Amino acid sequence: MKPTTIDLFAGCGGLSLGLGMAGFKTLFGVEAHPDAFATYKHNLLNRRSATHSWPRWLEKKAWYAQDLLVQHQAELLALRGKVDLIAGGPPCQGFSMNGLRRPDDPRSRMVDVYLQYVETLRPRLVLLENVVGFQSMKHRAGGTYRDYVARVLDGLGYDTWCDVLRAADWGVPQRRPRFVLVAAIKGTLRGIDPIQRMRVSRKTFLKARGLGPGETGAKAAISDLEETDGLHLDAEWGHRGFKTLRRAATSSSPFQQLMRIRSPAQPTDMRLPRHTEAAAQRMKNILDNCERGVCLRPEDRMRLGIKKRSTTPLDPNVPSPTIGTLPDDFIHYSEPRAMTVREHARLQSFPDWFSFQGPYTTGGPQRKDACPRFTQVGNAVPPLLAEALGEMLLGLLRHREMNEIVHFAEGVDVRCKNPSDFREVPDTDLIASL
Repeated sequence: MKPTTIDLFAGCGGLSLGLGMAGFKTLFGVEAHPDAFATYKHNLLNRRSATHSWPRWLEKKAWYAQDLLVQHQAELLALRGKVDLIAGGPPCQGFSMNGLRRPDDPRSRMVDVYLQYVETLRPRLVLLENVVGFQSMKHRAGGTYRDYVARVLDGLGYDTWCDVLRAADWGVPQRRPRFVLVAAIKGTLRGIDPIQRMRVSRKTFLKARGLGPGETGAKAAISDLEETDGLHLDAEWGHRGFKTLRRAATSSSPFQQLMRIRSPAQPTDMRLPRHTEAAAQRMKNILDNCERGVCLRPEDRMRLGIKKRSTTPLDPNVPSPTIGTLPDDFIHYSEPRAMTVREHARLQSFPDWFSFQGPYTTGGPQRKDACPRFTQVGNAVPPLLAEALGEMLLGLLRHREMNEIVHFAEGVDVRCKNPSDFREVPDTDLIASL
């Protein structure tokens, strides 16, 4: 029987996908935004797969994690002690070094909801993934969010380990440093550092997927996605005049071969942007005269009349910087244009069969609350990194005997508030006491 996991704040499914490839079975994923959940459902639930299921008692829709916790309290309590892993990344915008990092950002309080799931379900293992700023962002209770989560988990009876991992070290063609915390029931992993164990197995992980020990550069990731002569109209957006890339008949790197597995047809999400002649000329100027792989320097922005701070021309020979949520953050390494959704997805290590749902982009007042395809890709956990994490976690489950779980799960008083209270995400008694 496959070990089981629940994916909280699941987004479009990058973490669930990778954990499934490692050998976990996802019982269900919790995601609040309808567009992101539509992508999750399309790829991971509508396809017949042994790696994902869905309980009969849970409506297959987008859920706010705090609402599900209240409305299905009894069903969740029935799973106590029966779930191997709770995994997820609470919304990161409140912790990001690129954001305002406000302690009162309501998205930051989703950490408490995450911990309430741990308290309710008592999983054997816990995985929390987030931006690097998670370990330096100050918490209202003192210390940082990393310190706070470790204190709460200690009070719940868990040992914790945490560090920053770099996605490029596990074959992802993107640098993307991420904060990772792993927790296990106290005393069950004596003498083991899970994250160090993952680092030791890195070369074996890469070799098993046909990837070499070196990093995968941007060109090795996407060079087979071509602009052909007489560009084809996009299958989805051609009626509006949008052209599309085509995937070459053959791959030109081991990473491209890996992304093509189970994807014999042309990938989706390859709609090309439409630039004005002036915009294309400006991007050509950037490619010809600016440093590759880093954001434009202030003097270059001033010279080019660009106010946007995050414009980066890709370096073809190294992993890309961290993929964001905007379509114009990057300039293609050889073409004077912005990137496609599929190219961003490749840099995130999404396989070619995985397709995205919802609008491509959203502007204006809707931008704050929207989750278009570029945002879904940028917010996701890279599936290759998730797979590496999953293999490490599977190894931990195989390592230890879990006889103490039954005793650990007994006699716990979980006090749930009224449904309306959870919209403010209050602390549980235990969390508040810390």
